[in-house]
Amino acid sequence: MSAVFVILWKDLLSEFRTKEMVLSMLVFSLMVAVIFNFSFPPGSEFIQQAAPGILWMTLVFASLLGMNRSFVYEVDKGCMQGLMLAPVNRTAIYLSKLLVNFIFITIVELVVLPLFSVFFKLEVLHVAGQLALIMFLGTLGFTIIGTLFSAISVNTKTREVMLPILHFPVSIPIIICSVQATTAVLQEQGWQVLWGWCKLIVVFDIIFLIVAYFTFEFIIEE
Repeated sequence: MSAVFVILWKDLLSEFRTKEMVLSMLVFSLMVAVIFNFSFPPGSEFIQQAAPGILWMTLVFASLLGMNRSFVYEVDKGCMQGLMLAPVNRTAIYLSKLLVNFIFITIVELVVLPLFSVFFKLEVLHVAGQLALIMFLGTLGFTIIGTLFSAISVNTKTREVMLPILHFPVSIPIIICSVQATTAVLQEQGWQVLWGWCKLIVVFDIIFLIVAYFTFEFIIEE
């Protein structure tokens, strides 16, 4: 774990100096929110039903934009060879990248979610705890998958296109469950409905984390 936190601190320090990843995700998310705000009448029945899907679509695309760069700096600067030669378990590289991606995506969500609630006139304060649980589980799920596939796509010529192609088919179950859980919260369908979707997200998170843990070492081999 000490190796994980060392790499994590290095990535956090590098990002806070440049702010490229977080700012690009924020700008994209705000642009999508503004476009949809002017495309549909705020507070209408349609926007109330479509808001969970629009929210998660925005977060997933913004996350892919950020996760696509999580290994770019290491490969372009030749740092990946140094990390692979370090006398630590190579899984520490994956866990550190997973944590840094999760932190940056969470920062974006803390900004985007209040803006969505204002633009689309959604009442979220009384269900903030339930939304936080869904955001945590859903974000963790597609971050687990995105970090793994980012390590695969970074060595391809079309890495900006390859990551979404690899990511979406695998992460569809998590995205669907997250959208349905968010809909259940906003429409006040009850805790049993919400917990049913959350349990599915937890199962997928555990499965994908185990797969990533055992396959990452082979993925980063040349």
